[in-house]
Amino acid sequence: MDLALAPETLARWQFGITTVYHFLFVPLTISLAALTAGLQTAWVRTEKEKYLKATKFWGKLFLINIAMGVVTGIWQEFQFGMNWSDYSRFVGDIFGAPLAFEALIAFFFESTFIGLWIFGWDKLPKKIHLACIWMVSIGTVLSAYFILAANSWMQHPVGYRINKATGRAELTDFWAVLTQNTALTQVFHTLSAAFLTGGAFMVGIAAYHLARKKHITVMRSSLRLGLVTVVIAGMLTALSGDFLGKVMFKQQPMKMAAAEALWDGQDGAPFSIFAYGDVDKGHNTVAIEIPGILSFLANDDFTSFVPGIKDINKAEQEKYGPGDYRPNIPVAFWGFRWMIGFGMASFMLGILGLWLTRKKFMLPPALRTGDDEVPRLVLYKKPLGDQLTKWFWRAAVWTLAFPLIANSWGWIFTEMGRQPWAVYGVLRTRDAVSPGVSNGEVITSMVVLTLIYAILAVVEVKLLVKYVKAGPPELTEADLNPPTKIGGDDKDADRPMAFSY
Repeated sequence: MDLALAPETLARWQFGITTVYHFLFVPLTISLAALTAGLQTAWVRTEKEKYLKATKFWGKLFLINIAMGVVTGIWQEFQFGMNWSDYSRFVGDIFGAPLAFEALIAFFFESTFIGLWIFGWDKLPKKIHLACIWMVSIGTVLSAYFILAANSWMQHPVGYRINKATGRAELTDFWAVLTQNTALTQVFHTLSAAFLTGGAFMVGIAAYHLARKKHITVMRSSLRLGLVTVVIAGMLTALSGDFLGKVMFKQQPMKMAAAEALWDGQDGAPFSIFAYGDVDKGHNTVAIEIPGILSFLANDDFTSFVPGIKDINKAEQEKYGPGDYRPNIPVAFWGFRWMIGFGMASFMLGILGLWLTRKKFMLPPALRTGDDEVPRLVLYKKPLGDQLTKWFWRAAVWTLAFPLIANSWGWIFTEMGRQPWAVYGVLRTRDAVSPGVSNGEVITSMVVLTLIYAILAVVEVKLLVKYVKAGPPELTEADLNPPTKIGGDDKDADRPMAFSY
């Protein structure tokens, strides 16, 4: 390893580890908040106990997840001062604005309504209590929006100027930062992927219980909700990914050329299914390609010209000076494919699940009633039906992890594909690292943070497993008959607020 680059490399490793780990919780927080709110809305409207049980069950998992997300997210802020002080000094005037809004929303708006929702089950009327969880859901979306706007500015800086006297970037148009097409498309794609994640999470856990013939009423409803969410979110993820890809082709052509291992520009550029080659020599030894698809994805034209890695690298050398402006090609190439592959695997399973469960044909025998025992299609007759049932439940449980993997690789691709830039075209990563931090200090902080995150991972998994296995809670009289006015009924006026879970 080049010792001159060691602090940068180590700082990037540390930030990458902590960011990817934190980002496991973000999509689940966003989606579980909205799905829990939807289930509670169904209970308020129908007064069916299964929806109240589902609300409390998924709400408990949401609370575990958001608590861990807050804890891991706090460390992200510290790293800007520890290892990236030159970055913070250069872009603090711009980057700090959306982060300040996010903090206000996340730590004041969300936390206030989360508290009201947790402790207000026996103190708030149904509709006001329901409004609290919807406000939490809105807060998670807004929080994500401001974070993604800040990141989008790093991908495509707008609304700023460089103060030559101070050597700092200064904000000139905050609205441009919030509304540029990079931010809007990235928010669309991230939120779609978040709901794909939450839907798959719900499908996997519901399938786990249904395969064991437990909590049937609640989990049947949860399974269907999860499957519908996966299918809708999967389509939106693909659509938003196409929009985002077109934006990236225009703003960061190197990133998308690297994602396809397209070394030389060409008309009718192909989409690469598989490629293996020599990065140093700049060519692919083996390539399985579909002609014209990359050109269509870039320009809606199967025959249009798409520049290659060599062309873009040369153009950036002429624009920014000598250097290698290529990202890590294998990471960009395979990260892009793993993102798409794992994400679409859940989407396809969602489609299959909706079809197979449309008349409850694929539910275990104990879950079928009446006409459900007599399938309309010959396809489901034994023994093939039993084999399909067994395969489906196993795949449904495994799909819980697929979007989490896709999200992680999508984030890695987004950040690694921008290299060697911290702020694209403005600030190189090597110039963003804290100048006074030694290798030993970075290694120490990286090891400590990684160990802390490993401990938190064990805690998170144990908590989730414990409450997932326990299933939906039994309802109490207070659950079924909430107060009709704020503060509870008169007979309960002096009773302190109780923690719902």
